Amino acid sequence: MLASGLVCSFLYPGRQQLISQKAAIGVLVIVTVLLVIAVFRLPRIPQPQSYHHFADERSFLGIPNFGDVVSNLPFAIIGLWGIVFLLTPAGGQQTLSFVHQSERWPYVIVFAGVLLTAFGSSYYHLHPDNARLVWDRLPMTVVFMAMVAAVIVERIHLGVGLWLLPLLVLTGMASVLQWYASELRGAGDLRFYAAVQVYSALILLIALLFPSRYSRSSHLGVIVGFYVLAKALELLDMPIFQAGHLVSGHTLKHLAAAAAGYWILRMLRVRRPFPILTRALVAQ
Repeated sequence: MLASGLVCSFLYPGRQQLISQKAAIGVLVIVTVLLVIAVFRLPRIPQPQSYHHFADERSFLGIPNFGDVVSNLPFAIIGLWGIVFLLTPAGGQQTLSFVHQSERWPYVIVFAGVLLTAFGSSYYHLHPDNARLVWDRLPMTVVFMAMVAAVIVERIHLGVGLWLLPLLVLTGMASVLQWYASELRGAGDLRFYAAVQVYSALILLIALLFPSRYSRSSHLGVIVGFYVLAKALELLDMPIFQAGHLVSGHTLKHLAAAAAGYWILRMLRVRRPFPILTRALVAQ
């Protein structure tokens, strides 16, 4: 730990290491516990049926809700592009983007989730209802939680992040299934699912305080920014559509969310490890 601190001081002159590995794990535990407490203290949040009524319901080429359906195509392109990049045989460009090749696996799951989002979201928007919304939300939670695992792997501890990867992904998926089960019981409750989204965004932002062994770490802020933009566009679905009847806020939401996926891929393609910091942190 002392060596890591000395290396951080060398790499970031005039600046102390923002947080130790032990403290970073403590922060994650505290954030997790506080969010769990908040979820149980909040009142039940039902899924309003009005959620399924989107501004742009125009059909084209026989495809209902055309804009919201075809705007999922970028997810398929970016998801497939990311998987191909990450699974290129040894010697490809991706070998320069990771200290340990095992660090690829959270991102493989991220881009698999992005790819599946294209199919799940398209399926939902062809005929929006709760049953189809499950298949829209499941792959999205896979993306969120795999990204949490990725930042833990890169900024806190390799082994801990890889160990948490399946647990986090299953927790995200469970939040969707719990919501749908509550709807079937007639007591819909979105608290768990909403907490997963808030948790993933918080962890990505908090991760900026942790020392990274890679360049381009500020890209995480851009990724979260695109996510926030996507949520804002979703809320402004109708006003944006009424402004000119050209495109809806929800269609633009898909494009902003896909841009976040692209920015993850861009970060991986252009980043490089800091050699000295890598040697200090590689023995985990």
